[in-house]
Amino acid sequence: MNRKRILDWLVYFVVRVFIAVAQAVRIETGQGIAHGLAWLFCDVLKIRGKVVEENLSHAFPGLTADGRERLARRMWEHLFLLVLEVAHTPRKIHETNWRDYVKLTNEDMLVRLLFQERPLLITTAHFGNFEVGGYVLGVLGFPSFTVARTLDNPYLDRFVNRFRSRTGQFIIPKNGGYDQIQAVLSNNGTMTFLADQYAGAKGCWIRFFNRPASAHKAIGLLSLEHNAVIAVTASTRTARPMQFHLHNYAMYDPLDAGNASASVKDMTQWYSSRLEELIAQNPEQYWWIHRRWKDTREPKKKKDRAG
Repeated sequence: MNRKRILDWLVYFVVRVFIAVAQAVRIETGQGIAHGLAWLFCDVLKIRGKVVEENLSHAFPGLTADGRERLARRMWEHLFLLVLEVAHTPRKIHETNWRDYVKLTNEDMLVRLLFQERPLLITTAHFGNFEVGGYVLGVLGFPSFTVARTLDNPYLDRFVNRFRSRTGQFIIPKNGGYDQIQAVLSNNGTMTFLADQYAGAKGCWIRFFNRPASAHKAIGLLSLEHNAVIAVTASTRTARPMQFHLHNYAMYDPLDAGNASASVKDMTQWYSSRLEELIAQNPEQYWWIHRRWKDTREPKKKKDRAG
């Protein structure tokens, strides 16, 4: 057994022990621990403090320094609660009791979209508890496929994928998964995307929280190619841990008359703006540690033919 394999196994072992401890802790106790860890990471260690401060300054220019600090601390608390909730979800949320944990918004529209004989692109962000959102969709009986980067640690990768696929959320690798995506959509399946990742200088440049941001073109291109509806969704925590609000927030149908001449850039800006609206309602549940704006220098000379 080589050194990397041993290290991967040890990391996996530590994670499994952590998950076991997290599952043994009452969710209310975990909330108190998350509050303390948030203070440690935000106020003492200042983990990614510069990135968070810059992101919040641009996103909410009206916030005072104290307001940004409070928001950053609440964001860290959310991140620790997210991990705790993911650990508890398989043991707590089932087909018979999901209503005790999840409230649906616009469920009639969501069900209609999932039952229609057309492909569906569910679009969300690193916001709320997106892992639980995908899990609950499977509990409701609607399998979906998600594009995700394969983890470098094969033991952790298998562990995470077992959680995601427990109720029918299947993973397509980010690299080399194009043919699988095409097959899912050709069979009127459901794809889900985390649509708030930096796409590099050649991405589709849009506005996101008062700054130029590079977004991936894939969602718009796939929607046009397959006449797939884009649904913007989010799974946010309500007042208490393990209590979620699953929003089916907005829908974009490329076959609607008003959308007939829309470009990929138009579509990308549309769903990015809808995600921004959702995040603004619960900004503490967004990953402001995420370097969404790695580069804000929008290319001016080269025009994007796709949009």
